[in-house]
Amino acid sequence: MSFFRAIHLAFFAVLAMGTPSHSFESSVGGLNVSLVADGLDEPWAVDFLPGGDILVTERDGILWRIAPDGSRNQIVGLPKIFLDGQGGLLDVMVPKDFATSREIYISFAVKQGFGSGTALAKGVLNEDATALRDTRTIFEMARGNKGGVHFGSRIVEADDGTIFLTLGDRGRREQAQSLTNHNGSVVRLSRNGEVPSDNPFVDTPGLKPEIYSYGHRNPQGAALGLDGSLWVVEHGAKGGDEVNKVRPGANYGWPVISYGTHYSGQKIGIGSAALGMEQPEHYWDPSIAPSGMMIYSGKLWPEWKGHIFVGSLKFNYISRLSGTDLIEVEQLQSNETERVRDVVEGPDGAIWFLSVGNGSLYKVTP
Repeated sequence: MSFFRAIHLAFFAVLAMGTPSHSFESSVGGLNVSLVADGLDEPWAVDFLPGGDILVTERDGILWRIAPDGSRNQIVGLPKIFLDGQGGLLDVMVPKDFATSREIYISFAVKQGFGSGTALAKGVLNEDATALRDTRTIFEMARGNKGGVHFGSRIVEADDGTIFLTLGDRGRREQAQSLTNHNGSVVRLSRNGEVPSDNPFVDTPGLKPEIYSYGHRNPQGAALGLDGSLWVVEHGAKGGDEVNKVRPGANYGWPVISYGTHYSGQKIGIGSAALGMEQPEHYWDPSIAPSGMMIYSGKLWPEWKGHIFVGSLKFNYISRLSGTDLIEVEQLQSNETERVRDVVEGPDGAIWFLSVGNGSLYKVTP
């Protein structure tokens, strides 16, 4: 890190510590929005360490440990990260057993010949939280193609300890219907990157055994429901952003079916439904460019228990969805919700979000 950037970040840390919270109205009354850290460059993901410290990734390859007062240090020891359009350092996940394992998982873009793809690595955070050691890549998608679009790439730890990783179609939409590559899929792995014996395609020769579901376009948000089920939110093309409840072996239709159109205005595939292909739980038209997803526990706001929160990169708000027939019931919006990249629930039930537009991390409390 350069001297000038270090001075820049120290300046912003002082600002963050002295910045008062703001409030905006919601269906449950006023919400306090506090700035925790700013001066971030293309922040992509946030997760929490025991004791209150926060991990934040920047797409250009930096992993920060941020203290509750906004001070921060860079964590080194990451694998080699390839910057390619939308690709770079992407998600970060702290597993439930961190207190004993001290493992950290990250997803990132990796160079593959003349192209690039999405990979998953894990490392052990040292005691002073300044470096990952024994870092190794435990999964790399089959060669993903040229072009810097549609990497996915959220990491979710399942209740049984397995790991879900979302993968975009890498701009090769037809490959999302193939089980012989990983494009446009959700993969499920063991903690060490092995293939679980109960994955849906594990016994079929020639198919990628890591695949859990397929037919996805670019799932940039994923979360566990309160019942342990996996949900994803993914970008459509022009319209047709989707919220999907993921079932093992299911085909989510891209690019055969969609509720959107190509950017040219041309029809996608055969329409919005086909035999053997799943329907979304909700879709947006026009697109909101969704990224980051949380299913809320109800700790601080019992009225929101089980509700889904999704960040909008396009319209600068956090979408709240609920109901048996899932619909958007509220748009949480303020000056701070500028291109929301990630939305997560903190250990105490507070809602945290990253805004790309202003390079900041915020905490929302009653």
